[in-house]
Amino acid sequence: MTIVRKFGYAATVIAMAAVAALPFGAQAAKNSVNIAMTLEPPGLDPRANAAAAIGQIALYNIYENLTHINQDATVSPMLAKSWSISDDRLVYTFNLLKGVKFHDGTDFTSADVKYTFEANAAEGSKIKRKKRFVNMAKIETPNANTVRITLKKPRSMFLFWMGESTAVIVGKESAATNATKPVGTGPFKFVSWVKGDSVVMEKNPNYRDAGSVKLAKIKYRFINDQAAQVAAMMSGDLDLIPFSRASAGLGALQSNPDIKVSFGTTEGETILSTNNKHPALSKLKVRQAIAHAIDRKEIIDGAMFGAGIPIGSHFAPHNPDYLDLTGTYPLDRAKSKALLAEAGYGDGLALSLKLPPTGYAREGGQIVAQQLNKAGFKITIENVEWAVWLAQVYKQKTYDLSIVSHVEPMDIGIYARPGYYFQYDNKEFNGIMEKADGASDPAMRSKYLKMAQRKLAKDAVNGFLFQLAKTTVRKKNLMGVWTSSPMFVNDMRTVYWK
Repeated sequence: MTIVRKFGYAATVIAMAAVAALPFGAQAAKNSVNIAMTLEPPGLDPRANAAAAIGQIALYNIYENLTHINQDATVSPMLAKSWSISDDRLVYTFNLLKGVKFHDGTDFTSADVKYTFEANAAEGSKIKRKKRFVNMAKIETPNANTVRITLKKPRSMFLFWMGESTAVIVGKESAATNATKPVGTGPFKFVSWVKGDSVVMEKNPNYRDAGSVKLAKIKYRFINDQAAQVAAMMSGDLDLIPFSRASAGLGALQSNPDIKVSFGTTEGETILSTNNKHPALSKLKVRQAIAHAIDRKEIIDGAMFGAGIPIGSHFAPHNPDYLDLTGTYPLDRAKSKALLAEAGYGDGLALSLKLPPTGYAREGGQIVAQQLNKAGFKITIENVEWAVWLAQVYKQKTYDLSIVSHVEPMDIGIYARPGYYFQYDNKEFNGIMEKADGASDPAMRSKYLKMAQRKLAKDAVNGFLFQLAKTTVRKKNLMGVWTSSPMFVNDMRTVYWK
């Protein structure tokens, strides 16, 4: 296939050969676990940065929320033991757990909830879900164990949102240093971060339900090379790869009797991100030309070894409101060329494709570039590191095209976010999402969500590629690991060795 993929496959084969003759390594201590992370996070405060890698380490382990999102996407109590909702769905009263302490020994009270959410909504806040907290008209604390939140507008997903990474509860005393020394109320305490290597956390002895937490130590190891992950798993140096991208090595892993490989779903919509205010890409016909040039099956087979579900809009196929819109602009490269000519680019259109350092982006990008070039485009690939991607693409919007998986649950609303990096800014779509967010009747919400999906597909806002699969690789005796993920999180509270 491509140079990138051939290198990855060759490296995997070499790694397999290197460990084939070795006995399976001694199993890790029964109260500790070594976890592979493909990407190192830029910090450890999920309120300060959009990177999904932060939540994979810290959410539900170091930090906690009012609510908890379960593996099946249902919502259960966490720091709030119960709640009530007013008839107009504007007032939420949360009854908090008593006796909870932060890792630095300070007490958790309703004042911490008020501080966190007001800071999230403050003028200088750069939190990626700021709109949700700005919608809080008033936060009252009648006593230390009660929080009453009054919304400006009703939001049907409010309790779910309170379980996401941007709604973690922090203390005022430690908020300023959470990016490097995170302090939460969770079952594990931060111990160390060796940049470029690992993050270590240990069991919080003062956790309210410490008896149910079986792991004493967790080590997240940053191993970007997929072949190296496979080799470390085969040799016994790793216990868990929660989000494996090493498709070429799955056969060897599956044949090992001490390893279990499972396949589940994620909320990761993988898209060809498009700058809708680019002089050429602002034209619908150009975006339609891109859509007609994309062969999703070839991308999934070539970059993901068949692991992925084609999508035609920004919505997860496992959601009950999902519409299959992959046929909106079927593969037709002759049509692509004709549309380019009609848009004024009969001699071709030169565009840059900036790719972050993930396998699906780098390998998928090679394939997408080839597909677009066959349709009359002239694509130049730029491989960039995450820090550069976040600065140039996500923040500064100095890009033409990119490839990335958007992994937050039910995040179709990002297209209505002012100034978001797609730069779509469509009033009709914004109105549809406003109605969806405010709908109390599930049938009406479903109606508007389907309208939103159709609008994005018709406008070809992005190149919608595939839904990212969750491939989990673990030692067979490591139990309680999530095999599907409604968001990118590794909830280690109930993980144990059998």
